[in-house]
Amino acid sequence: MSIAGGELALEQQAVDQLANLGYVATDGPATYERQDRTHQSYAILDGRLERAVARLNPQLSEWARAQIAKTISRPPSLDIVQGNRWLHDLLTNGVPVEYKDPNTGEMRGGRAALIDFDNPANNDLLVVRQFTVSGASGKTIRPDLVLFVNGLPLVMIELKDPVNTAADLNVAIDQLKRYKAIVPDLFVPNLLLVASDGPLTRVGSITSSRQRFTPWRPASGGEPTLEALIRELLNPAALLEYLRSCVAFEEDERGNIVKKVAGYHQFRAVRKARAGVIGAIKTPDRMGEEAAGKGGVVWHTQGSGKSLTMLMLAGTLVRAAEMANPTVVIVTDRNDLDDQLFDTFAMGRALLRQDPVQAESREHLRQLLDRARGGVVFTTIYKFTEEHGTISERPNVVVMADEAHRSQYGFVDGGARWMREALPNATFVGFTGTPLTAGDRVTRHVFGDYADIYDIRQSVADGATVPIYYEPRIVKLTIDEAGAKAAEEKIAEYATLDENGRETPENIRIPLEELYGADERLERVAKFVVEHWEERRAAMEGKAMIVTMSRDIAVRLYENIRDLRPEWHDEDDSRGAVKVIMNEGLPPQDEDESDEAYEKRVEPLRLHGRTKGRRKALAARFKDPADDFRLAIVVDMWLTGFDVPAAHTMYLDKPLAGHNLMQAIARVNRVYGEKPGGLIVDLIGLADPLADALATYANATGETDKPIKELQDEAIPAMRSAFEQLRAFFHDCDYGAAPRPAPLRSHSR
Repeated sequence: MSIAGGELALEQQAVDQLANLGYVATDGPATYERQDRTHQSYAILDGRLERAVARLNPQLSEWARAQIAKTISRPPSLDIVQGNRWLHDLLTNGVPVEYKDPNTGEMRGGRAALIDFDNPANNDLLVVRQFTVSGASGKTIRPDLVLFVNGLPLVMIELKDPVNTAADLNVAIDQLKRYKAIVPDLFVPNLLLVASDGPLTRVGSITSSRQRFTPWRPASGGEPTLEALIRELLNPAALLEYLRSCVAFEEDERGNIVKKVAGYHQFRAVRKARAGVIGAIKTPDRMGEEAAGKGGVVWHTQGSGKSLTMLMLAGTLVRAAEMANPTVVIVTDRNDLDDQLFDTFAMGRALLRQDPVQAESREHLRQLLDRARGGVVFTTIYKFTEEHGTISERPNVVVMADEAHRSQYGFVDGGARWMREALPNATFVGFTGTPLTAGDRVTRHVFGDYADIYDIRQSVADGATVPIYYEPRIVKLTIDEAGAKAAEEKIAEYATLDENGRETPENIRIPLEELYGADERLERVAKFVVEHWEERRAAMEGKAMIVTMSRDIAVRLYENIRDLRPEWHDEDDSRGAVKVIMNEGLPPQDEDESDEAYEKRVEPLRLHGRTKGRRKALAARFKDPADDFRLAIVVDMWLTGFDVPAAHTMYLDKPLAGHNLMQAIARVNRVYGEKPGGLIVDLIGLADPLADALATYANATGETDKPIKELQDEAIPAMRSAFEQLRAFFHDCDYGAAPRPAPLRSHSR
C-alpha cells in the first residue's frame, strides 16, 4: 500500500481495499440517514441487525426477531469483558430462542443465527468512517474505521500518519483504550482492535496491553502492513473463520478474564494444520498411501502460544464437516505436562463445544476411545504401554502429540508404537517448541514434514517473546585436573543420555552429584545466587528459577540460601520467598543402608516433597507477579510447559543438552510489562551443549545469526552507544576538569 497525503489518504486506501472485498463503505452520519440507528449513543446498528436476523432465521416470528435484538442490546453484566464473552458465544453459536413451528403449531427451542458462517457473502458487511458514538458521560468518540457484520461492530481500526513521529502505534493503542473507557458498549461485540500507520500494523483484543498488541504479517512472510491485514484477515471468509476458531477466554481463580486472540502465526498454523489433517484422513481408498495419517509437524518456539494453537486447531477440527465429529486425543509424555495442557483446553471448552476429559488409567482410556464419535481425550503416552491391541479403527481420530520430537515417546519401540497400533487409522499431528534434528526420521515417519514454522527470531521480532541472553558465571569444582576432566566426560555422557531419552545409570549420576553437590561448592553457589539475584531484583522486579542436578542438591542448596537469608524462609506454603519444587516421592533404601541412615537421608526430602495440590498452590503463587515467592529451586519440574511471564532469570546448575536445554531456558522468554529480556546464568559450563543446540537450530532455519545472545556481546555495544549519546549531550562542556571521585574498592567474586 503506497502512502500519500497522511492519515486521511491511508484511511481512504483502506476503505477502497475493503470495498473491493465486499464491504459497503459509508460515513458516520449516513448511519442515521439510512435509519441504521436512531441515536448517537447506539453502538449497534439495530436496523441492519434486525434485517440480518430476519434473513438468516425466516422461521422466526417478527416478535421473536425483535426479542433477539433486545437481548443483544442488554448484556447480563456491566463488565465489558464478561459482556464480550457472553456475546461472543451468541455470535458463534446463536441466540437461544423459542418459536412456534409454522407447520405444526408446536413450540420449539433452538438457536437463532446472527452470522452466516457457511456463506460469508450472505452477511451484511459495512465499513464506517469516523463512526461517532457518545457515552453515558456525554463525551463522544470517533474511531477512524469500524467494520460491522450484520450491524455488529466487530473490528475497530485506529490509524496514524506514518510520517508523524509523535503519533506512533502506541499512541493509537492508548487512544483505543480511551475509547473503551468512554463508550464501553461499542466494545462488547468487538472481536479485534487494530492500530496501524500503513507500513506497521498491530492487533490485539479488548484486554490486550500495549505489549500484547502484536504485528500481523502476511502468511508468506514480509512486513506487517495494513494492506496485508486487510487482504489476509479482514476478507469476509477469513474474518468469520477467525471469529469462530481463534478466540479463547481465560479466567483465573480471582475471576479476572483475559481474551486471547490468535496471532498471525497461530492463525496460519491452524489453517495449515487443519488442511493437512483433512487431506491426510485414511479413507478406504488411501490406506496404502505414504502420506495418509500424517498431519504434519508444527514447530512454534516456546512462549509463542503453542498450547493455544493446539486448542484452536482442536476446536476447528471438531467443527469441520469433513471430520464427521472426530475424537481428538492429546498426548504428552509427562503427567505435569498433561495437567498444564489440560488446564488450557478446559479454559477453552467453548471452542471445543465439549469438556475435555483426562484418562485416569489404561482401562479408562480404552473406555474413552471406544466410542462412535466425538470427545477430547487427554492421556500420557505411557497408558498405551500397559496393554496392547486395537481400540478404535475409526479414521476420524486425530492424535495431537505435544513436544513430539522427544524420544521418550518411543515411536519405534515404546508407548507410541502401541498407540499407533491401538489407533491404526488415526491421523497424527506433532507440535514441538524446538526444531527437529536433521537425522530425525522417526518423527517425520509418524507425523510427516513441517506444516508450519515460527522460530525464535520471528517470535522476538514480533514481540511475542523477549530476547534471551546468556551469561557464563561458572562455579568451579575444587578438584584436581584429572578429576575435572573425568567430570566433564561424565557430564557429556549424562547430557547425551538425557537428550536421547534414556535413563542415566546410577554409576554416572552418583559421581556427578558428589562433584557438583559438594558442600563447599554449594556454599559458593548459594552465595553467588543470593548476591546476583538481589542485584537483579534491584534493577527489575520479577521471578527466578535455579535448576539443580538432583533432589538432594536442591534441598541442600535451599538450606544454604536459608542460612544466608533466613528471612526468605518460611515453612508455610503460603509464605516465603524461596521454595523447592518436587513431589513427595522418596528414593528406595539401599541394600546396605541402615534404617537410621535412610531416615536421616530422606528426612530433608520429606520436608520439601509436596502433593500435587500443594505444588499447584505454589505454582499459582509463583505465577502471581505480586506474590513474594520469588525464587524456585527445581530439578525436573516446571522446565517445560510452565509459563511465568514475570520470570526473567534462570540459574542453570544441571547438565542439559539439545531440546531439553532449549525448552528449559525458554522459561524466561515470556513477555511481561517492560521486561527487556530473559537471562540465563550458566553455573556449570553449558557453552558447548548450547552451541550444539544452536547449530541444530541454524540447520533447521538456514539462519546463521544466533537466536540467543551472549550478555557481554550485547551489553558492551549498548554501553558504548549510551556513552556516545552522553558525550554528545555534554558537547562544549569542559567535563574533563570535573573533580574525580576516589576509586571504588574492587570486589572479587
